[in-house]
Amino acid sequence: MDTHSKGAAARHERIHDEMVDTVDEEIEMEIDDDRLADLLEHVTDFPRPDALDRRTYFKELLKLQRELIKLQDWVVNQKLKVVVLFEGRDAAGKGGIIKRITQRLNPRICKVVALSAPTERERTQWYFQRYVSHLPGAGEIVLFDRSWYNRAGVERVMGFCTDAEYEEFVRTVPEFERMLVRSGIILVKYWFSITDEEQHLRFLMRIHDPLKQWKLSPMDLESRRRWEAYTKAKEDMLQHTHIPEARWWVVEAVDKKRARLNCIHHLLQQVPYREVHHDSIALPEREHKPDYVRHPVPTEMHVPPVY
Repeated sequence: MDTHSKGAAARHERIHDEMVDTVDEEIEMEIDDDRLADLLEHVTDFPRPDALDRRTYFKELLKLQRELIKLQDWVVNQKLKVVVLFEGRDAAGKGGIIKRITQRLNPRICKVVALSAPTERERTQWYFQRYVSHLPGAGEIVLFDRSWYNRAGVERVMGFCTDAEYEEFVRTVPEFERMLVRSGIILVKYWFSITDEEQHLRFLMRIHDPLKQWKLSPMDLESRRRWEAYTKAKEDMLQHTHIPEARWWVVEAVDKKRARLNCIHHLLQQVPYREVHHDSIALPEREHKPDYVRHPVPTEMHVPPVY
């Protein structure tokens, strides 16, 4: 085999290795789910639900993520503005689905918004004001990991807003969302639904896993105690804000893997898109300047090769 053929074979092998690494990244995320499930067997008697076959799950997930890239290209090409809201109880799986949606997309195009509690100044502003600043421009997708619906959920249940503020919210939000849609924004709203038993199970997983304990806040624990109050708040929210222009979609989320696949598949149906043609890409020849000399990096600047 001549030098050129050896070089081509080496590049082919390297590209193959990179593709395998891409799949491994996804597997690393999923292994964590399995690790927690195994850990759970030592702390509870809850039966594990039938798991989706791993090979099937990865095959379908990668297929859907490929379509998400096509959707992203279409959004940019057509200068669309897309907003997706992810709501649900604590530990319902909102973060997991957002990770799978964004994993292969351009973070400059598909952005995640997860706002902390409002500041003192923000509390004096129009309620929707701090959310409006994160709405997309042309060619952008914005995913809200919790949204303005905080007022209908945690704020109402925990007493962080008055009855008058809540009533104003449910009266205003349909008009606010109709305004967004009229402005050209594609608005999709998902509620991730889990059972009482499943939330209890997932909280136990977090309590007994030091890698996940940071996810549990005093507010999360209080939300567990107030399960029924949150249920009533959710029912009222859906009743007041499920409108033709911006309807709610409920994702059955007890089975995390199926929930992710179902949600991504459904999201792809909400934005009609076509594949955007791209010109073939060819790497340009690198310039070589005879007077350039590469200087060595000082040893003390290198990260120690521990592994």
